[in-house]
Amino acid sequence: MIVDQDYHKETQKTMSYLSESIFEKEPELQERVWKIIDAPSLGLLILAAWELGREIAVRIVEETLNERGRAPENQSRRCEKCGRALESKGLKRRTMVTLIGQVKWRRRVRRCPQGCKIGQVAPSDEALGLGPFQKTSEEVKWLGCALAVFVPYETSGQLLAMLSGVKVSGKAIWGWVQASGQRAQAELSAELANLEVGVLPELEASDTASQALKLAIGADGVMVPFRPEGGQPTGSTRWREVKVGILARLGKRSQGTTKLVQRRLVAVLGSVDRFGPLLWLEAQRQGLSQAPAVVWLSDGGSGFWGLYHTYFAPHAQGILDFYHAAQNLWLGAKAAFDGRSAKAKLWFALNRRRLRQGQSDLVFDDIEAALALDDLPPAAQQTLTNLFLYLDQHRDHIDYAHFETLGLPLGSGMVESACKWLIQQRFKGVGMRWSEDGFNHLLFLRLAWVNGRFEHLFSL
Repeated sequence: MIVDQDYHKETQKTMSYLSESIFEKEPELQERVWKIIDAPSLGLLILAAWELGREIAVRIVEETLNERGRAPENQSRRCEKCGRALESKGLKRRTMVTLIGQVKWRRRVRRCPQGCKIGQVAPSDEALGLGPFQKTSEEVKWLGCALAVFVPYETSGQLLAMLSGVKVSGKAIWGWVQASGQRAQAELSAELANLEVGVLPELEASDTASQALKLAIGADGVMVPFRPEGGQPTGSTRWREVKVGILARLGKRSQGTTKLVQRRLVAVLGSVDRFGPLLWLEAQRQGLSQAPAVVWLSDGGSGFWGLYHTYFAPHAQGILDFYHAAQNLWLGAKAAFDGRSAKAKLWFALNRRRLRQGQSDLVFDDIEAALALDDLPPAAQQTLTNLFLYLDQHRDHIDYAHFETLGLPLGSGMVESACKWLIQQRFKGVGMRWSEDGFNHLLFLRLAWVNGRFEHLFSL
């Protein structure tokens, strides 16, 4: 924010006045200082000082706002309906709930002399970014929404009161989340519209070291409980899948293990067709085309691999999650060799090791040999056929020994973890069921938080 010299002079004048006279005007505040000095414990001392600090802050803000409200203003302001010059109605009081408590001040207001229904006009309110009927300041909404990103709305209200002394209901915080979530949704829709006509998003700033790292992209789905059709609170729960994607640079810890750098998430309640453009938009923002190497990690879901072929195949090496592939190997072993028998365990261990060591041709040979067994039940034959087809369509994505030599991850644990802490931790609490709008607006806020874009949504 650019602040002019007159504002600096006004602030210096106000602060000087307060520092010299605040205790003279309100001697009870000076008595509070002695209570702080006499506090028997550090905790009580800090709490007393904090309360006093908030009260002093209210006085400072009120005095500053009163000074601004009394300042001369441009008197040529005209009615937007009839064009007549607005006439002054003197100084009128305004009250606002803020992070330091309730603040009251007086400022000049004007109205149309013809009585046009434009309401009262307060230039100082406009300069402060305040709406006509706004009762809560933006920093309170910012903190309330930040708390709601992590805990239920009623708990957010309780925590807000504990942290700041400001008491608001969970319903009020819910309303703030809906409004800010709608703003985030509108911004995203505008970015997607630009992308559709070939306008790429601005690259996200990152340091040179991060830009030199490989870029990993992964996708998965997680089920979330929703209210019945129409959003009514009663009726059977509907389970719907939320698509989650993660993009991160692959760094190294001192002990040689992989760590995720500049992790960014995307998520959507809806189809793969809606999810794909979101993931592609974020990939462009994270410098997909400039990355030294790109890897796509996913399990065997056909929808996500369809996204890979549609958007990322020319840029990224696809890797089928090794642990998902091994899980399917075990299903084939159980089907071919009578459940959890010693022979099934031996067959599975051998072919799992072969798969990890890049000997996939031997794995395919063993599956074909199992399919040729005498008296193989139809269900087992179908399971083994499905296993063969599953691995066959991913022949280019299961060369795990080669991927390991390139320093690429073999599992999609990074996206499975993202599903847990992005979705499950907040949206799948005991008894939770969501409406579509309520879920989406909070999801957009949660994504803004984890992606470092949260404060942008508030007029701070």
